[in-house]
Amino acid sequence: MAAPAPAYEWRTVLRHRAPLRWMHWINLACLLALVGSGLQIFNAHPALYWGVASDFEHPLLAITAVRGADGRGRGVTVVGRVAVDTTGVLGVSADADGRMVQRGFPGWATIPGPRSLALGRRWHFFFAWLWAINGACYLGWSLASGHLRRELAMRREDWRGIGRSIADHLRFRHPLGEDAMRYNPLQKLAYLGVVLGLAPMALLTGLSMSPQLDSLLGGWLALIGGRQSARTLHFAVMALLVLFTVVHVLMVVYAGPVNGLRSMLSGRFRIRWPRAPEAGHD
Repeated sequence: MAAPAPAYEWRTVLRHRAPLRWMHWINLACLLALVGSGLQIFNAHPALYWGVASDFEHPLLAITAVRGADGRGRGVTVVGRVAVDTTGVLGVSADADGRMVQRGFPGWATIPGPRSLALGRRWHFFFAWLWAINGACYLGWSLASGHLRRELAMRREDWRGIGRSIADHLRFRHPLGEDAMRYNPLQKLAYLGVVLGLAPMALLTGLSMSPQLDSLLGGWLALIGGRQSARTLHFAVMALLVLFTVVHVLMVVYAGPVNGLRSMLSGRFRIRWPRAPEAGHD
């Protein structure tokens, strides 16, 4: 007796067009540089506050160092009234020679080096403008090509399918056929949240920290409570963008890292396609 034919076949499809792939990699490079240089700038004063009349004695978050009972420096991260020993990672960490030094974020996380505020600012401003230009190009291309309307816009069936999409992710169930060629509802919500929410907020809060823009953004600064609040929001947005990137990478690994990477390099993506039943068979 002949073995039954498999229930599916493999097909290679064009999933990501060239402009999208280029802008994706530019965005990733900019984001890595912005996070590293931003942490470099943050290290110059590793604390966050809120409000025009900020209480600098009681920050919302502070990464500092204290001297322990053994006489050695200990890293301490304070969030509100909660203090956590973070020696070796935050507050006090090892330098290139293995010596423990006082520093907010460790040297391996900062760009362009372990301690250089001036260079960190230059890198941050350069890549911020490059990121903004790339984002504007992405938005313009998405509108002109129909990518935003066809592939990212939430439709009625997407809202109804959120629960099923969550269940599929929890069960590690991969989409097949036509479903694998489209973004699922969770992907759409995440991408729209970044493109229309986090990215504009990152630019707005970044600009809000400049004293030269007080007259232009005075109403916004009054609404959020001044430049210290803008700095805190900017840091929070950065943390959310990093979280999105980590989850995004984990989802690529979950769906198949080789296939996912190939789709962002060549545009080609292999999917399982349900095989049509043969004529004369149920």
